[in-house]
Amino acid sequence: MNYTTLPNTTLKISKICLGTMTFGNQNTEAEAHSQLDYALEKGINFIDTAEMYPIGGNAQIFGSTERYIGSWIKKSGKREEVVLATKIAGPNRGMEYIRKPLDFSKKNITDAIELSLKNLQTDYIDLYQMHWPERIMNMFGKRGLQQLDEQWSDSVLDVLTTYDGLIKQGKIKHIGLSNENPYGVMRFLQESERHNLPRIVTIQNPYSLLNRLYEVGLSEMCLRENVGLMAYSPLGFGFLTGKYLTGFPEKSRMKTFPNFVRYTNENCFKATQLYKNLAEANGMTSTQMALAFVNQQSLVMSTIIGATSLAQLEENIHAFDTVLSPEVLLEIEKIHELIPNPAP
Repeated sequence: MNYTTLPNTTLKISKICLGTMTFGNQNTEAEAHSQLDYALEKGINFIDTAEMYPIGGNAQIFGSTERYIGSWIKKSGKREEVVLATKIAGPNRGMEYIRKPLDFSKKNITDAIELSLKNLQTDYIDLYQMHWPERIMNMFGKRGLQQLDEQWSDSVLDVLTTYDGLIKQGKIKHIGLSNENPYGVMRFLQESERHNLPRIVTIQNPYSLLNRLYEVGLSEMCLRENVGLMAYSPLGFGFLTGKYLTGFPEKSRMKTFPNFVRYTNENCFKATQLYKNLAEANGMTSTQMALAFVNQQSLVMSTIIGATSLAQLEENIHAFDTVLSPEVLLEIEKIHELIPNPAP
């Protein structure tokens, strides 16, 4: 396992991060514990979750993912062996069952952290992230922005001030963003510098062969400012494995969660077939090539992988042993130029 350091900290993290959004819906508590045990056995020490998980959540199963991780922490006694990241849900996503109003007020952030600490059965969270911005902007299926959210009131200073107090209390160690764009990153960096407040250390955004929009704007800002990219959906919700090219099997993520339409347009199918052909022509599986591509990008701090079975998790972890040749990387760029960013 390869490791790096969480930017501007002394925390050593694995280049592979275990994503857990299936725990509590697609995976039982016992299966979740098995995945966590296996990940640690393979050298993964970085675990990412969120208060809203599991995926496909509702009021009944809300928070199950954190609770499963918490019961594992209690049972294993390995809290100090892992770097634990979770996220607070923001507004505009139809999840009012989490709390009302669903914003980043001091009360809501404090309540969310207290609940996460309780669910995770820990005294502190290593990395606390905002799952998406308070303002409506280009994310989750939107490539660009043409109209501003005039209802949004800039609360960045208040948010950072709240985090400053929670860090001083020892409840969180570091903070990060998720599903953000350059403007949001800039505002958080500005206010932290102006007022000597906590600095964001990470951004968790989609990055894969089907979505390289991070490279436009965000990559330069984050590289220059030492904000680490936690790349999520490196397999495009499983699309880049090639298993969906002939349809969506029952119980698959695409069949179970049809609202994830950003990976199902015509160009996604075309690009995925081309990447599959390239991988097989070079003696690799589609999974190996897709994960190796993300892992080899210098702008990626850690790649988040998830699975619904130990077999899938094992395959994904082993894919990181693959090293793409300059020739394969060149062919990948040719496909990207032909069908750039089909999944916004």
